[in-house]
Amino acid sequence: MNASPSPSDPSPTACNIAASLPRLARERPDQVAMRCPGPSGRYDVALTYAQLDARSDAIAAGLAKRGITRGTRTVVMVRPTPEFFLLMFALFKAGAVPVLVDPGIDRRALRQCLDEAKPQAFIGIPLAQFARVLLRWARSARIRVTTGTRAFLADATLADIEAAGVGAGPQLADTQPDDVAAILFTSGSTGIPKGVVYRHRHFVAQIAMMGEAFGIVPGGVNLPTFPPFALFDPALGTTSIIPDMDPTRPAKANPRKLHAAIDRFGVDQLFGSPALMRVLADHGVPLKTVKTVMSAGAPVPADVVAKIQSLLPPDARFWTPYGATECLPVAIIEGRELLTLRQRTEQGAGTCVGRAVPPNEVRLIRVTDEAIEGWSDDLVVKGGIVGEITVAGPSATDLYFNREAQTRLAKIRETLADGSERIVHRMGDLGYFDAEGRLWFCGRKSQRVVTASTTLCTEQVEPVFNTHRDVRRTALVGIGAFGAQRAVLCVELREGVAATHWPRIEAELRHLGEGFVHTAKIDAFLHHPKPFPVDIRHNAKIGREKLAAWAAKRSR
Repeated sequence: MNASPSPSDPSPTACNIAASLPRLARERPDQVAMRCPGPSGRYDVALTYAQLDARSDAIAAGLAKRGITRGTRTVVMVRPTPEFFLLMFALFKAGAVPVLVDPGIDRRALRQCLDEAKPQAFIGIPLAQFARVLLRWARSARIRVTTGTRAFLADATLADIEAAGVGAGPQLADTQPDDVAAILFTSGSTGIPKGVVYRHRHFVAQIAMMGEAFGIVPGGVNLPTFPPFALFDPALGTTSIIPDMDPTRPAKANPRKLHAAIDRFGVDQLFGSPALMRVLADHGVPLKTVKTVMSAGAPVPADVVAKIQSLLPPDARFWTPYGATECLPVAIIEGRELLTLRQRTEQGAGTCVGRAVPPNEVRLIRVTDEAIEGWSDDLVVKGGIVGEITVAGPSATDLYFNREAQTRLAKIRETLADGSERIVHRMGDLGYFDAEGRLWFCGRKSQRVVTASTTLCTEQVEPVFNTHRDVRRTALVGIGAFGAQRAVLCVELREGVAATHWPRIEAELRHLGEGFVHTAKIDAFLHHPKPFPVDIRHNAKIGREKLAAWAAKRSR
């Protein structure tokens, strides 16, 4: 479709994630939408709402002249700089479909993702353009734009694109709720990366649900250490302070740089992975201005929650939202309540992820690895029984791009009483509801260990052993045929604990495990000599599949 993305009279049913930007530009023209560290590391780069709106309009118009219009799938490989945010909002305004892939995933998986997406355009930094040519990425892309100063290996620079669109006026495609807004590839931490199809209604619902759940109000200042979350800030009327760090290595972030930004700009909202939270917790400096903290990507260890809570003002809230790329947020719990349940977690109950975020409907179904075509209430397990977590709600996505088999495994069609149909997303996680109606996370379904006599879940086993003073973290893996696996606990020791202490530590871990029926079934303990492999995106999800392969070799 090649129509201009600037209708003079938008349809009353129009839905676009960028629609709030022109309104905020009118209401808050001088408010800073985002600040970014420049080449010197100083925060000398800023965009006001008026500038973000006007410049993204110009870029959208310039892109349209190059053929990037409504529905054009466009790979975006740009670092979290002003160019990234200008480009993303320009693409949303144009009605194009940005394709985002985690930059740190395996090269072969990255090429596969780009081949599957079949993009018509590729926008990237010079290094990404070089890799595109050298590694033959996105060969279907016929329009290529670079953020560099010269159009080397590309058709045009972003500066050329913006200059060509100056003066074209407001740009906002008349996209509808079901129109595809973006394709976001998962990190593939527990499987092959898949392209999650986001429609405009999914983004709009996500923004509304997050604003309501976390009490986010216009005028706040947010430090989003995971760049895609910064895209929500302009829609919520807040200011983004882009941190001076490598977003693919949050565990290596410099806490002094983070604190400098927080103190200088009066940051009152903070989003980060559990690995990032541990960096701040270990640094131990009070977060005096922060009133809302959100941490997601994996369960947040109780000791990290307690340390961060002690560093926050008394009236601050520490939220741990539960969800996935396919559906977020699903449920939330506040840090104080989570800490009251710490003992239960350390005794093998799992990790409490709280209550469903309205209007989500969260239900548990019997555990199966097979596809389920249609919903039936007979699938639902009773309270207190571990089942697979499912969610139906406005932010639940309905398919993976060009992945019919994976879509069938993850989605269930449900016919409602009024005859309408909705998609129920299978989270691929195991959990149960307690007597108070709270949801408890027990681990990934694909990572459960099924022995000849029982099923063991990672989040009901590992926290028991993680209480040992010399243990940094543990990982439950299964060796052998599914249904007759041997349960093995891989152990990473705390920094500074010598490997010569392993015989003593192993004996103490065995004694710990004997205290509970389910952990008593662990009979193999292996010391892993290096830090566990973790996911690229959050540096928090343990790569248990890799550890299982390592354990299998050790056990031969």
